[in-house]
Amino acid sequence: MWTGIPFTIVMSGIGIIALAGIVVNNNIVLIDTYNVLRREEAMEVREAVLHAVFLRLRPVMLTTITTILGLLPMAMGLNIDLFGGQILVDAPSSAVWTPLAVAIVAGLAFASVITLMITPCLLMIGESHKDRKLAKQDAAALIDGSEQSSPG
Repeated sequence: MWTGIPFTIVMSGIGIIALAGIVVNNNIVLIDTYNVLRREEAMEVREAVLHAVFLRLRPVMLTTITTILGLLPMAMGLNIDLFGGQILVDAPSSAVWTPLAVAIVAGLAFASVITLMITPCLLMIGESHKDRKLAKQDAAALIDGSEQSSPG
């Protein structure tokens, strides 16, 4: 594919599943922080979104950086032989593990940006849509109430 590493469906698939778990967890924690700020701190939507991103930036980035740094040797095809005391490049076993590591490293780098930029935008859009819907319902209720009270 892009990296010159052959795409193996099993190991790349396992990497994508592991990646999905990390990304979903990051987003759940971000959205939960937002909900807590809205409910308990009574913050406005924009302020709660920005504050939630500020509070979750460090944990998301630490998760991303440590995972990427931990998997980078495997993604580069390095194999450490503990018994022989050697570091091998492109060893036969790295052909199995490299696609898994590349899937997680590339996906996590991309998904962390999405978590910190797109998720907050979607939260704001969702709240804006909800507010407009409530305003329409309130307007409809006022119209219905005034029609029923007017003499017919």
